Amino acid sequence: MSLELFRAAIAEAEALVRNPPFEITEQELAEGLDYLAGSIRSSIQMAFDYDLDHPVLINPTHQYARQGLDNPDAVYLNAYLTHGASYVVSGRRGSSADLSFQVMAGTYSDAGAPETLAAFDDRELDIAADGTFEWRFGPELGLQKGATLIVREVFSDWSTEERGQLRIQRLDTAGVPRGPVTSERVEKRYGVAAKMLTGRIRTWFAFPEWFTYKEPVNTLTVPATTPGGLTTQFSSIGHYALEPDEALVVTVPACEAAPYQAIQVGSKWYVSTDYEHHQTSLTRAQSHVDDGGLIRYVIAERDPGLANWVETTGHAAGVMMLRWQRVERSLGQADGPQVEVVPFASLAGRADLAAQRVTPETWRARIEARQVGIARRMIS
Repeated sequence: MSLELFRAAIAEAEALVRNPPFEITEQELAEGLDYLAGSIRSSIQMAFDYDLDHPVLINPTHQYARQGLDNPDAVYLNAYLTHGASYVVSGRRGSSADLSFQVMAGTYSDAGAPETLAAFDDRELDIAADGTFEWRFGPELGLQKGATLIVREVFSDWSTEERGQLRIQRLDTAGVPRGPVTSERVEKRYGVAAKMLTGRIRTWFAFPEWFTYKEPVNTLTVPATTPGGLTTQFSSIGHYALEPDEALVVTVPACEAAPYQAIQVGSKWYVSTDYEHHQTSLTRAQSHVDDGGLIRYVIAERDPGLANWVETTGHAAGVMMLRWQRVERSLGQADGPQVEVVPFASLAGRADLAAQRVTPETWRARIEARQVGIARRMIS
């Protein structure tokens, strides 16, 4: 029975999490088991919301189901597509910093990223004065069964930007009722969920090995088009390892050619760390920008009393990423970050950080704003 397959997949996924291809602490094991719970949840959701005849936009990635160094500023929506069908994606554009669309020939796996069939942001759409739009597509993209649509709605200012309204409809099945639930269909979906669960864990073990961990520790790459085919996004990737008395200072120009610019750190599980109750990420709108147009982030475990502190939340080592989206031009070395490992004690005396010093009361207000921002924006 497929339900037995799913139980077996949970056991296999647990074994993978308890014995990952890297060393973990007790905290990281606990986070891994939490990551497993979110993966179980997401796999069930994706398998049982799966409907090629009447697709819907599914939100499988959020603060309770993390994967693939998920962006704390993004709402992710996915839909399954198939051969020979025609679709319309329609709705009303919100006020997010970026809204992008990507059609992939399949899904990410531990064998690699699938081919991207289309990738663009809403600048390519005809958006009416009231914000409404529609995009029609189908066989001309070369769709086959297993193709997926990914929509990313990305926010820079969590306190003011509003979500839009989005939906997908398959045109040739509009008005045709869905058939009754059958045991065969339910069994099949448990089988699909089983494959998704173990595949998801293995995929995100493999993905950072192809890119992130090939780079020297405590460095970030020159901005380049993000791996995976998202052509309207540039990124700079790396990983850190810090001693308790060290900090990483990342200096990057505020980029006017990209309305969305951000930094985040993640755990060894290649997922975001707690961005709701801790400042583990910052957009340009959330960051202190100095008078020279530079943003100086300080990645550290201890609180340096700075507005641009990026918290490592008990992770002495992890991954890091900078993103630029909706870019107006190609980005290069001059747009990218400079990185230095410094003694934590030296931060208090640095003149270039003096303007971003904050009080404990101000910091608490920043965290409250994050909590409110997530409540306004995220869905689960």
